[in-house]
Amino acid sequence: MKNYLLGIDYGTGGAKACIIDEDANILSYAFREYPIFTNKLGFSEHEVARYWSVACEMIKECIEKAKVDPKDIKGIGTSSALPSMVLVDKNHDYINNAYNLMDKRAKAEEEWLRENIGAEEIFKISGNRLEDHPSIVNLLWEKNNRPEDFKRIDKVLTIDGYIRLKLTGEATASYSAGAFYGIAYNIVDNKFDQTILDKLDIDQKMFPKMYPCEAIVGKVTRQAAHETGLIEGIPVIAGQVDCNAGWVGAGAIEVGDIQMNLGTCGNFGIIHKEPSCFMDTMFNFAYTTNSTDTYITAATTTTGGQSLRYIRDQFSHLEAAMEKLVPGFDAYDYLNMEAEKIEPGSEGLIILPYLMGERTPIWDNDARGVVFGLSLHHTKGHFVRAMMEAVAYALYDSFKLVQEAGIKINYPIVCNEGGAKSKLWRGIITDVFNVPTVMVKSRVGAPFGDAILAGVGVGIFKDFSIAKEKAEYVDRMEPNLENHKKYMECFAIYKNLYDHLKGDFKDLAKINKKQ
Repeated sequence: MKNYLLGIDYGTGGAKACIIDEDANILSYAFREYPIFTNKLGFSEHEVARYWSVACEMIKECIEKAKVDPKDIKGIGTSSALPSMVLVDKNHDYINNAYNLMDKRAKAEEEWLRENIGAEEIFKISGNRLEDHPSIVNLLWEKNNRPEDFKRIDKVLTIDGYIRLKLTGEATASYSAGAFYGIAYNIVDNKFDQTILDKLDIDQKMFPKMYPCEAIVGKVTRQAAHETGLIEGIPVIAGQVDCNAGWVGAGAIEVGDIQMNLGTCGNFGIIHKEPSCFMDTMFNFAYTTNSTDTYITAATTTTGGQSLRYIRDQFSHLEAAMEKLVPGFDAYDYLNMEAEKIEPGSEGLIILPYLMGERTPIWDNDARGVVFGLSLHHTKGHFVRAMMEAVAYALYDSFKLVQEAGIKINYPIVCNEGGAKSKLWRGIITDVFNVPTVMVKSRVGAPFGDAILAGVGVGIFKDFSIAKEKAEYVDRMEPNLENHKKYMECFAIYKNLYDHLKGDFKDLAKINKKQ
């Protein structure tokens, strides 16, 4: 009899699940896309009910595809894109839609914190800069704008925390999620700072109990087993942030390892063990392999893969329709083919990809997308390639700072999930960054890392070395120096554009606020 493990991950644009065996072989995989609601300026939300329904669908699909007996599933690992926030009442019913990581509504609360707590104090406690989107900042928005709903809140959860609540009945969070609660969460001591919470008049009881990533936090309940097709009593692990899950699953377990995702957001992260390496221009949070003393410093551009999804959804209706009519047709593949025809630099078309503001390193909620240099000569292919180059520039803007900080980096950069499957996009990143890259052969991503975490948590795997053993890297690319020089010329314009326009972005935000 073999032992099996289940991993479930929630991204901003969809959820994934997989089942692996005790040798870390992937037996089945499922995916569900779900809508992102951006109906109000600055809001980016999900329908909470959809999280559980897709979990039930994916778990049943994975069990059926893998042809395993649910009683042989020995552990469940979870992750989600963070920051995210799901509010529940005492009956575990959700309150309003969930926040996802593109939400930007809490600007006033950020400014209040800056004036009343101070950015320096917050960085000293949390290891992260003050910005508008950690859960505690969003909780202040709820307190200020929906006071009656705020009174109903029993627990403040992440997306994966909500799934664990549905699976086990227990409100929990992992140390890796702590930094995304933010503001009052001490990521070195892994606890909330009561002094700051008192200043915010927020009760610490609203937050779930925090655990090391590999800790067992509960077991599948009878009700959850009935709804998912699992059996009662399966251990559920504390979980991890989704980028950690993807990077662990692709073998990033040693200090200096670097990986990159092009999911809804674009990001990369570098493992280290030194709080002194925390950068106030980046995200800093606990890493899964030892969430008590190992960290990852990560850069994020808010709309990475989402920028291509935007082009698909808003300007590629024919390609999207073809997906339904022609078996095997992929709209993204067609957009890639169009972009491949275009030379590096997109013949003078440069984009600022700030479709929902921007995070690292500029941290500007008011920034917006800009298309510069457009002429009648430019085609959709130019537009697609220029957007790919824009995301690469946005990530390179942070990468330069990491290099300058002297943080150890083990090359090549390992490209992982989402749009990283595009060879063209990887080539652009390789040339812009001017360092070698490789691609992870397995495309399962974060849920595989969750299943590995579950295996460590229940003792099937002695440690995370199994992830490194299973990782296979392919399609190594070396940078083209001529392309890099061209891109650096374009990058200089990209930087100047933002510098010239950042005041105008703020003026535009004031106009929009009045409407």
